[in-house]
Amino acid sequence: MTDAAPPDPGPVRRCGTDWTWVLTRRCPDCGFDAAIVRGEDAAAILADAKSRYAAVLGRPDVRARPFAGVWSPLEYACHVRDVCEVMTGRLAQILGGGGDLATFADWDQDAAATQGQYWRRDPRVVEREVTDSLGAASAAYGLPEGEQWQWPALRSNGSRFTAETLAQYFAHDVRHHLWDVRG
Repeated sequence: MTDAAPPDPGPVRRCGTDWTWVLTRRCPDCGFDAAIVRGEDAAAILADAKSRYAAVLGRPDVRARPFAGVWSPLEYACHVRDVCEVMTGRLAQILGGGGDLATFADWDQDAAATQGQYWRRDPRVVEREVTDSLGAASAAYGLPEGEQWQWPALRSNGSRFTAETLAQYFAHDVRHHLWDVRG
C-alpha cells in the first residue's frame, strides 16, 4: 500500500464473456492462436510475461484507467497475479487426479478485484508478486508430460478442459492482458 491510499475509482464493467472460445479460434484483439500453442509452450509464454508486466508496473501512469469502467494497468497486473494462483491450482488438481476428471470451483474475478482493492496496491509490491506468480506458474506448467496433457477437467460452468487446453486458455489470458495494457 502507498502512504496516501488512492480513492476508489468505482466499479469496472463485469465481463460476462465465456473466453473458452479462444481455444477454437484466433483472438482478433491480441492475436493469440491456441491452434499453434501446445501445452508445453505455456511455460515459456508465462516466463516471457514476467519482464513485460514488470515494465508496465514501472510506468508513471500505472494507476490510470484508460476509460471509466476499465481496469488500470495496475489492476490488470493484480488480476494476472491472482489468475496465476488459480490456474496453477487448477493444473495441480488435474495432475493430482491421475487422469480422473478434476472439477474446478468457481472463481469470481470481479469479486476478487473488489475484495483485494486492486486500485490501492503498491505497484512495486505488485511487480514482485506478479513476477513471482508468473515464475511459479511457469514452473508448474513445465511439469506435465505426455498423456498428462490430455487429462480432463470440468469448470463450474460446465466448460470442459484438458491440461493442455487449460494451459492454452491461461496463456491467452496472460497475453491478452498484456495487449490490454499495451505491454
